[in-house]
Amino acid sequence: MEKISSPAGDPSSLDFPQDFRCPISMELMRDPVTISTGVTYERRNIERWFHTYKKRTCPATMQSIEILEMTPNHTLKRLINGWLDSQADQCLSAPPRPSAKHDELAAVLGTIDSSPFKVSSLRKLRSILEMEDEVKEDFKRLGGVEILVRIIVQILVENSDFVTFRACEEALGVLDQVPVSDEDEQILQLLMKPDCMRAMAIMLQRGSLEARFCTISTFQKMAKADYHWNYVAQDLGIDFFKSLLEIVSDEMCTKASSSALKLLIEILEASKKSRLKAIEAGGVCTLVELLPDSNRSKSEKILKLIKLLCECAEGRLAFTEHGLGISAVAKKMLNVSPAATKIGVKILWLISSFHATEKVLEEMLVSGAVKKLVALLNIGGGQSSTKDRVVKILKLHGRAWRRYPCFPSDVKAYLGLGNDNTC
Repeated sequence: MEKISSPAGDPSSLDFPQDFRCPISMELMRDPVTISTGVTYERRNIERWFHTYKKRTCPATMQSIEILEMTPNHTLKRLINGWLDSQADQCLSAPPRPSAKHDELAAVLGTIDSSPFKVSSLRKLRSILEMEDEVKEDFKRLGGVEILVRIIVQILVENSDFVTFRACEEALGVLDQVPVSDEDEQILQLLMKPDCMRAMAIMLQRGSLEARFCTISTFQKMAKADYHWNYVAQDLGIDFFKSLLEIVSDEMCTKASSSALKLLIEILEASKKSRLKAIEAGGVCTLVELLPDSNRSKSEKILKLIKLLCECAEGRLAFTEHGLGISAVAKKMLNVSPAATKIGVKILWLISSFHATEKVLEEMLVSGAVKKLVALLNIGGGQSSTKDRVVKILKLHGRAWRRYPCFPSDVKAYLGLGNDNTC
């Protein structure tokens, strides 16, 4: 009998005869039953086929079946148990052969398209790919990513079908394990196809937390390969950004939140059109409200995103219209890190240069932003681009602020503004 391999780590991890595997799951059978067509299956798999999926055909032959009887195959069960007993010691002592893993991978990939139990097959793929990098390269060479993409895009056709949805989630989990670099040009082209992008956007909105994380991970791989994110803005629209912002706001999974922030930075740095969509999706409001309670790493990322959005007139307007915007940024300056302070000054420079209404200037003073800017003048270390911006802001609006007693007199003298107060 021809033998195939199965995952290592339990009795079924031996190279077992092909006749011992279930045609549905390709796993070693423990409770084999035979149906009217004469084909033997693992009981729980064929029961799911008949009763959960309401099928009236033989999965292997696709013959129609009128009587859904299942007869225990005691002979085959004795053969399987006897073979397991004789092979147990060898299974525990011998490591799996690389060629066996390759054969197993090829077997799963060869049948997954036609299998009605794609979720089980995809889980099997995940367990195979967890083993070693060589297997992952085999997976790419055997066209594994192309198969995954075919499963993922099915969500566009059958988006209300639970089984299709679960298969899509599992496929994204497998894809997350596959390393993708600039050299994988064919794989990147597959992932960048509009249908695949739309399907992944759906999973970003409706998938489980794990599926959404795996989707973000795939988008990050594409970002590193210099994907043109203008497509996201044009075709996927605001819903895509709303989904990302929702994940950013998720306090239960910091890993997914951090990955979503990194992805947003990649997208917004690369595409100005995407910034407008992110603003339209409420990005400024979401980020400002997340900023006060964020730790150092998250604060730096959020500030960077706010800065990118404030480079657009629409972003500056949304920022100044939010009652906490200037105050939230000011509180992070000199309290988080030099990087956060530098970005905070850039944000204030953008706001005070292009949107310097009387209300904005008063808010900068009342919120302590001006006080922070003055403090930066007194920090050692010589001249820097940040200090240069601080001086420009103070010179630009010093005449408006000098009316207030809280504006330091030594700064008035430094800027040549005089000491008269008109308040």
